[in-house]
Amino acid sequence: MASVAEDGLKRGQVAGLQRSRMLAATFAACAEQGAAGLSVADIVSRAGISRRTFYELFDSCEDCLLAALDQAIAAASERALTAYDPQAPWRTRMRTALTALLQFLDEQPQMARLLVVESLAAGPRAFERRSRALAGAVAAIDDGRAAMKKGMEPPPLTAEGIAGGILAVLHQRMLEGARQSLTALSNPLMGMVVLPYLGATAARAELAQPAPKPPRRRPPGPESLAALDMRLTYRTIRVLQAIAEQAGVSNRQVGRVAGVDDPGQISKLLGRLQRIGLIENTAPPVKGAANSWALTSKGAEVQRTIAAQL
Repeated sequence: MASVAEDGLKRGQVAGLQRSRMLAATFAACAEQGAAGLSVADIVSRAGISRRTFYELFDSCEDCLLAALDQAIAAASERALTAYDPQAPWRTRMRTALTALLQFLDEQPQMARLLVVESLAAGPRAFERRSRALAGAVAAIDDGRAAMKKGMEPPPLTAEGIAGGILAVLHQRMLEGARQSLTALSNPLMGMVVLPYLGATAARAELAQPAPKPPRRRPPGPESLAALDMRLTYRTIRVLQAIAEQAGVSNRQVGRVAGVDDPGQISKLLGRLQRIGLIENTAPPVKGAANSWALTSKGAEVQRTIAAQL
């Protein structure tokens, strides 16, 4: 029999995954129809959860939207700060951080849309979060004044104007729905950054830099959970984990790991996972042969996302 602590862990894990599904649904809804008209009905229908579950985790639609924005800001900031080396020359650290940020926006277009476009239409609380996040970028750009001769520095407002200009360029590209990779804008945007501080020669040198390569493959994100046509329970999670850890497991072996003793229950759960394309039976079509379960490519992506969330 499970202990109170184990039960609490199970509930916490499932609640965390349900929250991820709702945030992923929020990203998708904002990207497709905008943040201004977002509703709880939009989120729960996309996430495949009940309104009751929604209100167990969020107080309102705005609360969920702000949580999604916070997640996007945190993810984008982490990517840029990881690339930002405070010991490197100002120009170098600005280039690496800007390139990393643009690559992130290419990898996560739904998050990018919320960060750059929809946060402007999501209300004053969202705009305040956007402004706080932008302040860090402005401060980093403003460090360029220290690279100049004393008395030759542009006013502090210059950094704010540059950051706003970069956002305006990205905003327009997203509104146009352009196919161009945002990473490809790295050189011209860096030219904008260095021009007021290091001059026209440095700006031209940035334009001549080798173009950074856009990400080859978009990494799996929480949207794979939002697209699932089923409710995620602790048993479902354990079943996917069991198959991920040992491909070719039988019904009985999966049931043992997942804690499902009833053969009918585990058979029903496996059948549903198979119908929605997460697992496949690789056993030869021989009468009486035990099932041999493996994750499909879709199932592997979902499992990787679950593992990351847990």
